[in-house]
Amino acid sequence: MLTSLTLAVLAAVVPANALVRPDGVGRLPALGWNSWNAFGCNVNASAILTAANEIVELGLKDLGYEYVNIDDCWSVMDERNSTTQRIIPNATKFPDGISGVASQVHDLGLKIGIYSSAGMVTCAGYPASLGFEQIDAEAFADWGIDYLKYDNCGVPSNWTDTYNACVPDDSIGSNPNGTCPDLTDPAPPGYNWADSNTSIRYDRMRDALLDQNRTILFSLCDWGDAAVNTWGNETGNSWRMSGDIEAYWSRVAQIVNENSFLMNYVGFWGHPDPDMLEVGNGNLTVAENRAHFALWAIMKSPLIIGTALNELSDDNLATLSNKYLIKFSQDPLIGRSAHPYKWGYNPDWTFDPVHPAEYWSGPSSTMKATLILMLNTEEKRSTRTAVWSEVPELKGKGNSFRVTDAWSGKDLGCVHKSHSVSLESHDVSVLIVKGSC
Repeated sequence: MLTSLTLAVLAAVVPANALVRPDGVGRLPALGWNSWNAFGCNVNASAILTAANEIVELGLKDLGYEYVNIDDCWSVMDERNSTTQRIIPNATKFPDGISGVASQVHDLGLKIGIYSSAGMVTCAGYPASLGFEQIDAEAFADWGIDYLKYDNCGVPSNWTDTYNACVPDDSIGSNPNGTCPDLTDPAPPGYNWADSNTSIRYDRMRDALLDQNRTILFSLCDWGDAAVNTWGNETGNSWRMSGDIEAYWSRVAQIVNENSFLMNYVGFWGHPDPDMLEVGNGNLTVAENRAHFALWAIMKSPLIIGTALNELSDDNLATLSNKYLIKFSQDPLIGRSAHPYKWGYNPDWTFDPVHPAEYWSGPSSTMKATLILMLNTEEKRSTRTAVWSEVPELKGKGNSFRVTDAWSGKDLGCVHKSHSVSLESHDVSVLIVKGSC
């Protein structure tokens, strides 16, 4: 059980330089949907409004999913408005403009997001916002935008960084402490990455957004470059900590492995972002989709769905709707994520892109419980065991606890000392463990 004093202390932990926004915007991990993983450049008003209506119809809105985000390719290629210099929405894709779609999304009680890049062009080659930050922020606010995903493509040579930082998942043999073998042009000891050109490019858009009379959540997408974990929280409320996700298990595991070493950066108003969810995409199995979502939720990552919601299977809808994991993600009193307490397959603190940490735990004020996750990273069915005396939140609080299985909702009763479960390859068990019994 969490005492009121413990909860008060946890609730007060806010990074000194965190970007605190009105009405709690960005305080908790964002929940929503994004067009890219499902539609790429085939985005249009119909796809956006279909997703928005499905969020309502499927019950996802009631669970807290609120952002409907337009990704790349929404504008006219190669030009801005000659008078206002604003980016021009593609009239074929968005006949009522972005503001028209925004109005319809808002009428459903949802919020709408848009995409740009901190460069001259977006990743698909459309006009981006470097040098036009104030103009674009004003346009986004006028159109009714609530969320900006800001990418890292189209950067001219005069805006690249002087030094390189270690990005572990892109470097063979790297380690989580920020050093990479054979790293070219490393920063000198003590270098402040908040002074880097990458940080400055993102700060310029942050400042432009703050100048508007509309609160727009700022989601940095700089791919983990420029040691963003050290300055991202003073610039935005989430920041990509890795390269792009893809819809296969080895990439999911690779990102989990890297992010597992970044959990001390998680808190109110700030969330390392391991990229959008691939649940429902590619050839991920039911078990892999379940593990993917559960790990994102317990890491308190943004939960941005990236599949066509009108084609979502019952299994994947059940995964994305899991009330226990969403409650943990959206805890109003505890900002910290779950942390690995044992690596399992490997010795503790092993950096292994194939076999990330398998045992995680964290406190929940809403459930008055400890959440425990066990992951099977192997290619075969295998047993995992949660031993109560090993779980940090349970140490010294007894040998027997009431346990609920988060997937089935089944009350497992009073469980003594430990709980074992046989898991198929790449599956997870999630337990909700309450007061001693």
